[in-house]
Amino acid sequence: MEHDQNMPRRPQVLAFDVFGTVVDWYSTVRREVEALGRGLDADAVASAWRAGYPVAMERVRSGELGWTRIDDLHRMILDDVLEKADCALDEATRVELNRVWHRLDPWPDSPGGLARLRRGFHICTLSNGNLSLLAEMAKHASLPWDLILSAENFRHYKPDPQTYLGVADVFDVDPAQVMMVAAHKNDLASARACGLMTAFIRRPAEFGPNRPNDTSDDPVADFNADDIHQLATMLGC
Repeated sequence: MEHDQNMPRRPQVLAFDVFGTVVDWYSTVRREVEALGRGLDADAVASAWRAGYPVAMERVRSGELGWTRIDDLHRMILDDVLEKADCALDEATRVELNRVWHRLDPWPDSPGGLARLRRGFHICTLSNGNLSLLAEMAKHASLPWDLILSAENFRHYKPDPQTYLGVADVFDVDPAQVMMVAAHKNDLASARACGLMTAFIRRPAEFGPNRPNDTSDDPVADFNADDIHQLATMLGC
């Protein structure tokens, strides 16, 4: 049968960004910082901690730092945030707080939506989070991945092409048979530049209730969805 040119392309592998797309980092981090007390502004700490993340990764991508796992970058950022907040936490408390990124809560639609997609596709992570972080998060949040892939596998952080192309290589498929799923349009743009399909998931509350987030359609994405369940429906799952 001839391929209907009006029918959308169909991927074999769905590769998911995780922080913000699948899990709600802001609410989890804010809650744990708030529980510490110590006079910390939980909203400000959560936001500053996350804001330091792309800056720290760029130090690795530029060669200023050698390969450094996200756990270690998160700790460097945390120490800087606490210093600026003039908050002295003991080492054990800092270690435990830094592991909050291993126990982020899922968005309500994530476990069930992923389970639906898994029936029709291979689903994996493509996250800058390190492997142990992603494995513990999956267990905590009941995320049914077929495979956990991390920047750590490729020794490159997104948006380096080696990360996106690495997924295709692992699954032995063409890049066009992989679809990147993310709540961040810059991530999707980098994936498209490598030949991947893309799906945009709207997460209006990613940065908290008081910070706006662009949830307008990504006009060049293959799919735009309000959540993972809607994406599953669009893909016939």
